[in-house]
Amino acid sequence: MRIISYNVNGIRSAVKKGFIDWLKSDPADIICLQEIKAHQEDVPVKEIESAGYEVYSFSAQKKGYSGVAILTKIKPDAVHYGNQIEQSDFEGRVIRADFGNLTLVNAYFPSGTTGEERQTYKYQWLSEFFEYIADLRKSRPNLVVCGDYNICHKPIDIHNPAGNKNSSGFLPEERAWMDRWFESGLIDTFRHFNKEPHHYSWWSNFAGARANNKGWRIDYLSVTLPLERRLKHGEIRPDVKHSDHCPVYLEITH
Repeated sequence: MRIISYNVNGIRSAVKKGFIDWLKSDPADIICLQEIKAHQEDVPVKEIESAGYEVYSFSAQKKGYSGVAILTKIKPDAVHYGNQIEQSDFEGRVIRADFGNLTLVNAYFPSGTTGEERQTYKYQWLSEFFEYIADLRKSRPNLVVCGDYNICHKPIDIHNPAGNKNSSGFLPEERAWMDRWFESGLIDTFRHFNKEPHHYSWWSNFAGARANNKGWRIDYLSVTLPLERRLKHGEIRPDVKHSDHCPVYLEITH
């Protein structure tokens, strides 16, 4: 099973940049999108289906904001929209699909970059999401939790750790949450395969950040420990350019 997590920063914008042709190249069996920024009726379902994928989307109430989707060539047994937490669901942040004994949770974590109020909500969301996953693991132990986490975990995951120590996305409290996340029995699958620096999944649109690879690794495919033996390959694909993010990839055996 080949899985991609990809913040497209607007599905309609990505389509204009060749997203459908990329889908037709068969990049993965399941593609989890974040920040689709489209209500359900505005998601280009027919074009995506023409590339061989079924589409399941969960949009924010606010127009042109947030939203997640799962594009899949493998028929899910069940799809669950939201995590039954009101504010998170209002913002279209979580969608879940079950495939046999494997459950895939696709999440768009809040950003705190717009100010103190959203940073406060980010901490609330992180706490609620941690509990949601902990509870889900009791009945669905084989979990893949992918998405834009909006947090760099360690200095290796950001191009300028010293200069960003007070930046949302690299704050001590956020990084401590990531410590707790992985210590609770989840695996950072990219780091499972690759311990090298200078691998990022998001770049600012300013000052040639992407061309100079001055990025942040904030997109993750985490799996619970029972899936460790099934991990086959993981990588980041910075050459795919429909967004300020790029896809992160994981291959697991059945």
